[in-house]
Amino acid sequence: ATLSSLPSSPKGDITLVICDDTQIRVLNHQFRGIDEPTDVLAFPLSELNPQSGRYYLGDVVISLERAQAQAKAGGHPFIDELALLTVHGILHLCGYDHEQPAEKEQMWAKQSTVLASLGIQIPLPSE
Repeated sequence: ATLSSLPSSPKGDITLVICDDTQIRVLNHQFRGIDEPTDVLAFPLSELNPQSGRYYLGDVVISLERAQAQAKAGGHPFIDELALLTVHGILHLCGYDHEQPAEKEQMWAKQSTVLASLGIQIPLPSE
């Protein structure tokens, strides 16, 4: 649903990894210099897989523990939180970001649109 919602509708493969806080903390520290767990990380690649001839868009890594805690704190189903984090990570693979207010507004709007198309209505985090 996320890829189909994009104007260029990128085609390719994505790896989705579900891990625990310990594993994502190591990755967050190694790649972002932040020594704490986070909910989702995205590692864009956009490379052609020579074996399959398909593009490999990258990896999305989600902390199961963060997803459970955020769903509980937000009062919405765990599966909806996993959907949000998956959409969020895939948007990062496709070049979306939220460092600047205008970028964040665009990314949050796209997340809401994709989630609504899946029948999911949860408030998006402010950060």
